[in-house]
Formats: sequence, C-alpha cells, structure tokens
Amino acid sequence: MSRPQRIRIGTRASQLALVQAEWVGGRIRELVPEADVELVRISTKGDRILDVPLARVGGKGLFVKEIEEALLDGRIDLAVHSMKDVPAVLPAALHIAVVPEREVPQDAFVSRKFAGLDELPRGATLGTSSLRRKAQLLALRPDLDLRDLRGNVGTRLQKLDRGDFDAIMLAAAGLRRLGLEARITANMAPETMLPAVGQGALGIEMRRSDAVLLERILPLHHAETAVTVAAERAFLTRLEGGCQVPIGAYATLHAGRVELSGLIATADGKTVLRETRSSARSGAENLGRELAEALLARGGRAILEAVYQGPLS
Repeated sequence: MSRPQRIRIGTRASQLALVQAEWVGGRIRELVPEADVELVRISTKGDRILDVPLARVGGKGLFVKEIEEALLDGRIDLAVHSMKDVPAVLPAALHIAVVPEREVPQDAFVSRKFAGLDELPRGATLGTSSLRRKAQLLALRPDLDLRDLRGNVGTRLQKLDRGDFDAIMLAAAGLRRLGLEARITANMAPETMLPAVGQGALGIEMRRSDAVLLERILPLHHAETAVTVAAERAFLTRLEGGCQVPIGAYATLHAGRVELSGLIATADGKTVLRETRSSARSGAENLGRELAEALLARGGRAILEAVYQGPLS
C-alpha cells in the first residue's frame, strides 16, 4: 500500500465547517501519521449569497458544488460536509465514502427571554433560514412572526443578542461542536420538529478511484449512522428534494430495525404530511423510498409539483 504524503481536506470557510473539518483532520492524523494533513478553505455559492433566503437562491448543492469541483479536478483529496447540505444526487465519480458517528439531530430553540416555543407570546419574532423549520413552526404557532436569518452561527447569535429576534432556531449539533451548548435554551424533540435529512451527521466525500486512501481512513466510518442517514437520503432522493421544499426525515436504529419518520409540508404550514414506518436494517434505503411514495400518494406529489412547477418522476 502506498504511503500518502499529503491529504488535502476541502471545507467551507465558516467557523463551524472549519471545526468539523479539523476534527476529521485530527482523526486522520491519528490514522495516517506519516501524512501531512492540510485544510483547504473553499468559498461556496451558499456562503457568498447572504442577503437572500436559501429557498429563493435556487438550485441544489449550494454549499457543496464548488467543493466537489475541487475534488473532481484534484485540488483536494477529500471533503468534509454537513450531511444536511449534501444534495441527493452526487457526481458519478464521487461518493460519500465515510460517515462518522452522528451528533444530536435535533433543532435547538435559543432565546434570552423565553424558555421554549410554547413560552413565546403572540407576535413574537423568531429567526430561521430553513423552510422546513418555518413550515413546522407555522403549523405549531401560526401567530408567530417568522423572519429570515442567514449567516454563520456566531452572526445569528449576535443578531439574537442585540434584540433583532425574540428567539432563533439552529441545529443543536452545530452549537455543540462549537462549544456553545450552553446557548441552547431547549432541544426540539423530533416528534415536534422533524430534523433535516442527515442533520447532525458529517459526510466525507471522496473520488471513487481513491481506494487506498479510503482504506486508511475507513475506521472513521460509523455503520449505524450510515444506515440511518442512508434511509433518510433515499427518502430525499425519491422526492427530488432541495432547499426550496419543506422536507424532513429522521431515522433511528434499534435491535436491527430502522424506524424512519418523514415529512412533506407546504411553505405556509397549512398542510403537513407526516408518517413513520420501519423495516429491517438491510432494507433501509427501500424504506426511505417506500415512505416517500406513501407521502406522495397522500398529497405530497401535488405539493412538490407546485413548487417544482412540473411533474415529479
């Protein structure tokens, strides 16, 4: 087996992305001590456009496309992504090769004045950049004033602290990875707020041809996380999902069985389709597709076709 001399890790330049990439880099340094591990910061379209809600920017892979281009042309050897940012379909020459153990999947309610979502008064302002969160929040609390909130985690917390919002909602995993767990006022149970597909999980994307490097870093792979995320992503793939549609999914694994909850909603929260199914571990991806078909049949197809402005395959 050849000895890697240098391993270049592609990452977004945000503080959270760098923390995640450095964690992966530290583990790789332990596994491949002879290699020089380097972080390569790459600016993505989603990072550059901060004054427009993601749903209006359009397209898929807003936070990964430029990083994938760097992988394809050989400028980097692997990429570290938040799995919730990874589109359902990848370039043919690339794959998510390693999925480390998942952090917590929940959304976090953060406020300086209120103890939880139920405590917010009518008309309170809540900031979030996610259509998925907005749709579920509108279904739960249509009386709230939901406002767009972009920027990195630090920027979002600053906007809360200076009084722009009564509360904001973020992924709990990001706050925990940044050492900001104390800022979490309440964790939203998945039963109340279904997370994004892959939320809390990282994915290491590589070229399919790099088998030698993959063998060296494979101990980073967490099989249980990979199975649950595969079920969630199969659900997303069938729905041709992107950030323009409120879609959520969360899978758990117990005693060899996968339980998957999935959601399709209208942006106004007036229609929220949700269902839970389970299967044997070996059928995780089929489970994702079957759950998607069930929700499409219940009205999800009409919701998605209205957003995509065309027929769903």
